[in-house]
Amino acid sequence: ASFTGVSDINDSRQSATQEVQFKLKPLAYSLGLTLKDLAAQINFSFYGIEAQRILRDGDEIKVMIRYPQSQRSSIGHIERSLIFTPAGHQVPLSEVAHITLADGVNRIRRENGQRTINVWAGIDSAQVESFEVAKDIRDNFMPQLLKLYPSVSTKIAGKVQEEMDSANKQMRNFLLSLLVIYALLAVPLHSYSQPLIVMSAIPFGVIGAVLGHMIFGYDLSTMSIFGIIAASGVVVNDSLVMVDFVNKARKAGTNIKEAVIASGARRFRAITLTSLTTFIGLMPIIFETSMQAKIVIPMAISLAFGVAFATVITLILIPCLYVILEDVKTLRFRRSKPQQVSTAE
Repeated sequence: ASFTGVSDINDSRQSATQEVQFKLKPLAYSLGLTLKDLAAQINFSFYGIEAQRILRDGDEIKVMIRYPQSQRSSIGHIERSLIFTPAGHQVPLSEVAHITLADGVNRIRRENGQRTINVWAGIDSAQVESFEVAKDIRDNFMPQLLKLYPSVSTKIAGKVQEEMDSANKQMRNFLLSLLVIYALLAVPLHSYSQPLIVMSAIPFGVIGAVLGHMIFGYDLSTMSIFGIIAASGVVVNDSLVMVDFVNKARKAGTNIKEAVIASGARRFRAITLTSLTTFIGLMPIIFETSMQAKIVIPMAISLAFGVAFATVITLILIPCLYVILEDVKTLRFRRSKPQQVSTAE
């Protein structure tokens, strides 16, 4: 209840009803009575014990032996109940036991043989992120609770756990998709290093997606991660276009620096128009106000701003990285080439 945006807090406990509890007096022990004897006799007296069953007009009727209604209409009648001792004598219940009223448990829930209680609440996503609430409870509240009750174990479940499992699965699939993208780029480029240059735009796409959420005031969610994964596959297109142009120019005999500068100039319009059309095409979804579009707006923001931000970085970063990569290759080649020593007579 101390979290902002958390409301409708409830748990699986049902409203407790009062129950009668007995505590034996010393006289009860001397008479040979136990709590089980008292509970059984009081139960028979007030609820009744089945004596027989008879048929009447085709219906089976139970015949119960118990106190009449006038002697079991209130809790006060319990104290005047008579208890049979093992010797066959009768004594009032108040003489052999202390009678108290306490809150009882209507239902005990169990899961895998362990008693459980579920606590749930509603979360306003506009004020607080469900992941943050679950993380704070797990890291701050639960350790204090477990210190007081070491035998208690806790587990996150429900929608929050589903979102966490989904996020972990998405990250695993995201890493797998990066490996597939790398393999698909390495084959046509005939290089193990150039695909890394092409994929260097992906982190900037993630940054752009985060900035887009900050601009529109949205928190990162499961749908946002979907958009980031989609943007990762789109932002490599612009980088691939530039790297492929530079490779073709170098094969034609153009100097590396001239080829890099030419790629930025020649492919600028194509790269910019491709990204702008994607960005503008997603704007109607981002500014949609209907409830049906609320769920996909974070994904559209991630994709639109991820592509737009990565495009600006691509036009500057990719040419620089290409030149740096060639300088590194040249330096390694020079170091690995054996030095030739000439002598003069």
